[in-house]
Amino acid sequence: MQTAVPSIRVALAFAFSAVLATFAPAASAAPYLPDSDDAVLERLPEKGDPALAELKRMRATLRAQPRDLETAVAVARRALDAGRTLGDPRFFGEAQAALAPWWKADDVPPAAMLLRATLKQSQHDFKGSLADLDRLVVLHPELPQARLTRATVLSVVGSYEAALRDCDSLVRHVASVVVVGCQATPASLAGNARTAYEGLVQALYYPSRNADVREWASTLAGEIAARLGDFVAAERHFLNALALDPRDAYLKGAYADLLLDLDRPREILKLIADDTRNDVLLLRLVLAEQRLPDQRGVFDAHRDELAARFDAARRRGDSMHRREESRFRLGIQNDPKGALQLARDNWAVQREPADLRVLIEAARAAGDADAEKIATDWANAHNLQSFVATTRGTTR
Repeated sequence: MQTAVPSIRVALAFAFSAVLATFAPAASAAPYLPDSDDAVLERLPEKGDPALAELKRMRATLRAQPRDLETAVAVARRALDAGRTLGDPRFFGEAQAALAPWWKADDVPPAAMLLRATLKQSQHDFKGSLADLDRLVVLHPELPQARLTRATVLSVVGSYEAALRDCDSLVRHVASVVVVGCQATPASLAGNARTAYEGLVQALYYPSRNADVREWASTLAGEIAARLGDFVAAERHFLNALALDPRDAYLKGAYADLLLDLDRPREILKLIADDTRNDVLLLRLVLAEQRLPDQRGVFDAHRDELAARFDAARRRGDSMHRREESRFRLGIQNDPKGALQLARDNWAVQREPADLRVLIEAARAAGDADAEKIATDWANAHNLQSFVATTRGTTR
């Protein structure tokens, strides 16, 4: 119900250390790095977050050795994680700065190329991400995480058959639950949701020593179950995943969306009250507070804060949260035409179920039959009619 971050996270988790051990670093042009820490991090609470404090220390090490591949990859990975957790795009700039020696180069070490592709995906540059991943798969076909990452990006843009081919190629290279999880997203969006869900549930019966993989698979199962209308199973999977990682921002957003659909907004207050720095989660909180009369004062403050953040994003040319802003325009600001324009722009870039839902809801609210036909034609072509049928005319 957001971009497919869990799959990307697992792809990164597999073997960056193995990649670094196998391939030697490569020097390139002098990198660009911010002149001081306050360019990105000084305004954030490092003292209260050991991970951010460690990132700051790592950046100092990288400044002394800017072409050290292992350090650059470590900084970029940590910055990507911070950007996703906090919903702060400045960290994506930090990750890009760490990869500066290899950002525009053609001859790029595989670890840096995989991270570059992942960062482009996080920035919604799916075309650029796929170009890097295509090259990486050709040059280093022995790297399964490249195909896993490419399968994720292909699923985001709606190329399900190509995504499945990459997933199928992972057999005998990664754990079976990872193969099944990789296959589940594109298969569930190409008319085989029930079969994909049952296969994923069966894979989850077998214990995995990797908690991250199990949490990822449980989150996927929850999302597919929700699309199938089995909300009891969806909640069970989300709670299982939260028990494994209570800080996962993507998971919290997915579970919050389910709670909104079940009209249980008060539970969202506890779920994400401490995550208001994350724009995606703040939106869910605002949508929940709007339904609770006793939250009117804090709702007004959070609504204004989120509106200011969206305005700031537009001013800096950041279009990463068009889907969320569309929901905000429709559900909070009662601006169906503005919401529809954002939903159309978003649909031109990414085509996940949440993107489809936002487009349908905005089109219906705006009374735009042509826009609704674009969405329903896509749904019919990919056997998502049941998902469309359960989509209400207003945002969650």
